[in-house]
Amino acid sequence: MKKLLLSVAMLATLTTATFAEDISIDMLNKRDDGAKMVYSQDIARIDVGDTITWLPASKGHNVEFIAGPDGWKAPRKSKNGKEVAITFDMPGVYLYQCSPHKSVGMIALVVVGDDTSNLADIKSVKMRGKSKRKMKAILGEL
Repeated sequence: MKKLLLSVAMLATLTTATFAEDISIDMLNKRDDGAKMVYSQDIARIDVGDTITWLPASKGHNVEFIAGPDGWKAPRKSKNGKEVAITFDMPGVYLYQCSPHKSVGMIALVVVGDDTSNLADIKSVKMRGKSKRKMKAILGEL
């Protein structure tokens, strides 16, 4: 009986329930590190089924997805100054920007399920101004 209880206890320790997570990303005029016109995270790494909520911590920002895995059908653009939540059900890399501030480098990535199989598509997106330099820097972090 002791062996059975020990086996059940060990199995319970090794088995964990998987729950989808919710994370928040702020849309900011200035981040703690001094970077201006940014999201609070340049790269969000999440699991399939997780939800990200973008919060308008500063006025005049939005979230506009400009690239993602083939077949992704989520909302592509939020309204300025409005909170938006998106659940990511497809693995891959997603590129998004703040529409009003894309030229000053307000871009970021979401990597879902550690899947970077569509990274070539992300790299092929034409960027201008500061977004071009920032894209090179955040891609270097992958």
